[in-house]
Amino acid sequence: MAATTPVNDPTKLSNQDSQIAQVGLAAAPIANVNDHDVGNDDEGKGLSNYVDIEHMPVENDPRKWSDIRKNIVLLQISFGAMVAGFAGNIQMPAVGEMQQDLHTTSSQISLSLSLFILVQGGMPLLWSTISEVKGRKIVYLSSLLISTIGAVVTAIANSIELVIAFRVVQAAGSSAVMSIGAATLADIYDPHERGAKMGIFYLAPLLGPSLGAIFGGVLTSAFTWRGPFYFLTILSGVVFLSFVVFFKDTFRKERSWAYRNDGEGKPSAATSATPTLSEEPISAKSEKKQGSRDLEKGIPPKNDVGSQVFSDVKISLTDVNPLQPLKMVISRRYNFVMLIASGMLFAFAFMIVYTTSRTLERFYGYNPLKIGLVLLAYGIGGRWSDLMLTRLKSQNHGISYPEMRLKSTIHGILVFPPCVVGFGWVCQEHLHVAVICVFLFLCGFFSIAVYTSTLAYLVDANVGRSSTAIALNSAFRGTFAFVALEVAVPLQDGLGDGWTYTIVAAFMAFSGFLTILTMYKGQQWRGAEVKEKEGKEEEIEKEKENS
Repeated sequence: MAATTPVNDPTKLSNQDSQIAQVGLAAAPIANVNDHDVGNDDEGKGLSNYVDIEHMPVENDPRKWSDIRKNIVLLQISFGAMVAGFAGNIQMPAVGEMQQDLHTTSSQISLSLSLFILVQGGMPLLWSTISEVKGRKIVYLSSLLISTIGAVVTAIANSIELVIAFRVVQAAGSSAVMSIGAATLADIYDPHERGAKMGIFYLAPLLGPSLGAIFGGVLTSAFTWRGPFYFLTILSGVVFLSFVVFFKDTFRKERSWAYRNDGEGKPSAATSATPTLSEEPISAKSEKKQGSRDLEKGIPPKNDVGSQVFSDVKISLTDVNPLQPLKMVISRRYNFVMLIASGMLFAFAFMIVYTTSRTLERFYGYNPLKIGLVLLAYGIGGRWSDLMLTRLKSQNHGISYPEMRLKSTIHGILVFPPCVVGFGWVCQEHLHVAVICVFLFLCGFFSIAVYTSTLAYLVDANVGRSSTAIALNSAFRGTFAFVALEVAVPLQDGLGDGWTYTIVAAFMAFSGFLTILTMYKGQQWRGAEVKEKEGKEEEIEKEKENS
């Protein structure tokens, strides 16, 4: 194993790693170094030597692959992510026909939707851990095969129980591409290349929900409710075969913090929140303390590069404890608050699509195709919001700090709840469908605008832990969406759309309050937690000295 390579230009490292912070995922956690961090380095230490784990020498370096080969990988994971996005919403226009054909209830149909979202949100915690131990390809192949099996059995199912069970199977398989796709791109692209490539990748799953409704409507009208699931079977099968034939594993253990030695020959968790080297640096205690502060700020540990090497550690899934980094992320106040806010916004997106499908079928007599066309208005609103946010960021030269992300949400936070109330009462009074489309567009615009900023904040505020933060966000949003879809039918049937969405608007206002609170208090919370950690480390050092 080669020795670690120092990087002697902190400015260059900062420019590259700031891009990693923006996209949020990398092959291994690389810390973000900026002028603010340097200015606060009390002793001017911690910046002289770095472990550039992203550029550790490896065999068949994915970074040196040809552009054609890299673009094939990008196309594969983007298409796979879009199929996963399809899978969540493609069922929506078919819910009425499924209920009639399978002789089931609205509650059971809701369960088939909510469990899918719950499992698709929670499984990334497992898939990401496996990928850091066994590699990317084995995860892609197993998950896509599972997804294909789930889709085909759902398509031929003759009972709602079978549909529910294999929609869960399909959800478990479809979640992997979305959860480790960005890490795969980080394996093959250098930081300065990732911005555009990540944009393409993230566009794919965003297109899925928008196009899923229209595809679901067309296929259900042409081939009954089973059509969308046969379609998903074909798509998943094609993606699976493409990974079998064309995909070469991009994972290299030399560039993973999973394969590091803690100094005692023990490997650590794959998603470690605080990256350290394989051996303890030979340094004074004061330097240890300084290095700890640097890590919390996002600065890599200072090391005697000449003496540091990554040991060739063999680890298995039994060695991995994914709970430790999860605890590190969720225990921070700013993370917990924003995970709740983000989860509520995501839940709203699925609830509004589902209840609108029921309203259009019951009171407007719309068939699945027309339902899909109306629901497209919500997706268009969300995509327009994404374009606007990208333009605003470009005008600011792409420079930002975590809380700055949230400042762009103020107008959306204020306008969004009234739009939700308006949508509910428009549906309640059964106004012209064009009015419903307008309010769907507005709700999609403002909800996605705020949600995107909360997600970006979680990435920026968790330098070196961003992949764990994203996995946790996926779990939170899946849980919240599960609850929302479970209560949607009882609320809609019992209170009507008007009062249902008045209540929902109150939750959206609370989500906005949490976002504004973090915008003003987030930096203070982050600073307080750094000081608290330093205090605990000082106590530990004193105990060691006394013993």
